[in-house]
Amino acid sequence: MKRTLLPLNALRVYDAAARHLSFTKAADELAVTPAAVGQQIRALEDHLGTVLFRRTSKGLELTEEGHAGLDALRDGFLRFEESVAAMQAGQSVDRYAIAAPRGMLENWLAPRLAAFQAEQPGVRFQLRERERADFSEANLDLAIWLAEGPEDFPGEQISQAQWVRIAPVDAPHAAGRTVGWPGDGRDDEGGDGGAAGEPCISVGSAGQALASVVAGMGAARVPFALAGDAIAAGTVRVEDGPVEGRRAYWLVAPPPQWRQKKVRALVEYLKASI
Repeated sequence: MKRTLLPLNALRVYDAAARHLSFTKAADELAVTPAAVGQQIRALEDHLGTVLFRRTSKGLELTEEGHAGLDALRDGFLRFEESVAAMQAGQSVDRYAIAAPRGMLENWLAPRLAAFQAEQPGVRFQLRERERADFSEANLDLAIWLAEGPEDFPGEQISQAQWVRIAPVDAPHAAGRTVGWPGDGRDDEGGDGGAAGEPCISVGSAGQALASVVAGMGAARVPFALAGDAIAAGTVRVEDGPVEGRRAYWLVAPPPQWRQKKVRALVEYLKASI
C-alpha cells in the first residue's frame, strides 16, 4: 500500500510548540529561531488545511483540531524511537565487528585489541580478514584500508605513509630473491623502484609478503607500519628505507558508525597507541 509522505520535521515542531505553548520555547528546544518555528507551523497548517494554534490575550492556545492529533502523534514518535532502538540493538556497546588485511590484523591490530580488551574485559570482537572491506556487503563497525586516503568514507590515518624493503635474517639461499605482491608499489612509489627485478615469488598481500620474508623466501617491500614489530624483534632485517610513499593505513567507516560512542572510544585508543 502506498503511504502518504508525512512532513515529519513540521510535525516535530508542532509537538514541541504544543508542549510549550510557545514558539520561542519550542525554538530553544529545537535550536532554531522562533520565526522558523512559525514558518513550519504555517506550512503544516497549509498542508493539513486546518488551524492548529490561535493567539489570545493569555498567549498561545491549541485549537480543537490541534488537540485532536496530539496523542496519536506522540504515540507515533514513541514508536519511531522504539524502531530506532531495535535497529541499533545489533550495534551492542560491547561488541565490535572489524575488518582488516591479514598482516595488519596479526601484526598491528590484534595486539592493540588485546590491550583494549584487558582494560575492558566485557568487550568482544569479531575480526574479519579483508584486504579492502566492503561496507555494503558486511555489517562492520570499522575497517582498516591500505590507501592514499579514506576516499568515500570518513577516516583516521593510523600510520605514516612509509615503506621499507625487508629481507630474511641469516638466509643466504634467499639472496637476490624478491617477494612481490599486487600492492607493493615498486613502480609508482619511492624506494627501490624496479631495481630488484622480476619477483621470484608472488603472493597476494602485504601480510603474506611479510610472512614469506620471515620464512626466508626472499626480500619484499611492505608498509613500515606492518613490518615495524618484526624489525624491532630482529625477525627480519632492513635492506632499504623507510622511505615516503603515497599509501598509509586508515581506519575507515561510514558516518553512522563514527557517531557511535563505542567506535569513537576504540578509535581514540588505537590512535593513542601509535
